Amino acid sequence: MGITGSIAAYKSAIITRQLIKEGASVKVIMTNDAVNFITPLTFSTLSKSEIYTDLIDNRTFLWTNHVELGLWADLMVVAPASANTIAKFANGLCDNLLTAVYLSARCPVIIVPAMDEDMWGHPATQQNIAALSSYGHSVMPVAHGELASGLVGNGRMAEPESIVGFINDFFDNQEKKKKALSGKRALVTAGPTHEAIDAVRYIGNNSSGKMGIAIAEALAESGANVELVLGPTTLRPKHQNITITHVTSADDMYSETERLFNAADIIIMAAAVADYTPEEVFSEKIKKDIDQLNLKLVKTVDILHAMGERKKNGQVLAGFALETSNEISNAKDKLLNKNLDFIVLNTLKDSGAGFQHDSNKITIIDKDGSIYPYKLKSKQEVAKDIVNFTVKALTNSFDSDNGAFVDNPISKNLLSL
Repeated sequence: MGITGSIAAYKSAIITRQLIKEGASVKVIMTNDAVNFITPLTFSTLSKSEIYTDLIDNRTFLWTNHVELGLWADLMVVAPASANTIAKFANGLCDNLLTAVYLSARCPVIIVPAMDEDMWGHPATQQNIAALSSYGHSVMPVAHGELASGLVGNGRMAEPESIVGFINDFFDNQEKKKKALSGKRALVTAGPTHEAIDAVRYIGNNSSGKMGIAIAEALAESGANVELVLGPTTLRPKHQNITITHVTSADDMYSETERLFNAADIIIMAAAVADYTPEEVFSEKIKKDIDQLNLKLVKTVDILHAMGERKKNGQVLAGFALETSNEISNAKDKLLNKNLDFIVLNTLKDSGAGFQHDSNKITIIDKDGSIYPYKLKSKQEVAKDIVNFTVKALTNSFDSDNGAFVDNPISKNLLSL
């Protein structure tokens, strides 16, 4: 529990007490401003645990608490979350223990805002809230009512009962997700490939690997054991149920995918594999002492097509299509030609979608030709949508309560979840 400087901090004592009554282990982190509103002794008594306030514990000269706390928690709840702390989280600032724990945390995060109406409505705050949502965090809606300023409007922190209910629902949904793919083995490809020209140069693309890594983590959260074949990227998944195999070239990715394919129940090919590679790779760096350099390129192995030919009954195979024209038609052709169960289409025409972004806007097309458009969302949320669709493909049933399949998407707001 993170407590920030807000009059609503008194509600956090009620939340802490209720979580302890329900069997949770609660550790409380308070900012220096928070202790002006409610004492650490209150939370220590309620949580039956030490309260953390300082980044450096002068008693023991310990400064690594933030790492230990970030690894310990199953869930981080910041309630109240002031406008100041929300801004720090959104921009990666780290000037106190709470922000350090936030940046170290490997668990999901729930943000519960509390502030005056004008602060809540300010474009800067709304931009920061959007950033936190794009990171995959849950942001509870603010309540409408009397504020500390005496005004009436939006900005009140949600009531303790609602927050505890939200937390319970979170863990219930986590358990449901874990059961959904429990025991299943998933293979995911992600990132770009680099096709060597010489000892230092390569042909590549702008893929960051964010989408494929998010899918791998969403599959792992749903209980699957995930093999991630990852092209060159600095990003890494955090979930312990993900095994990473690093590759560089399209040929490397093909070899590792082929090796892991037969054992997988679910295969989602999210990597942006190069279509062409230099026919000749120079062992030494090419000197720029000539005006023109002509490279002869040859096709790489079509990994998705090769896996489609090998697909067995009971396996679910999905691919991606990044298109710039005739999007639906081209994606359907790819779906059929490569023997996929469904294909995830996105287009560079959609603002905020495609390479390098933290968000994506997709349309899923299944093997029956049905089309399911989704709104622009964070890549973590998009990954959950793709995993929900995967569950549908495996079981032929889709749980619409969990943001999943709807029988007639066109008549039900085009899956605008």
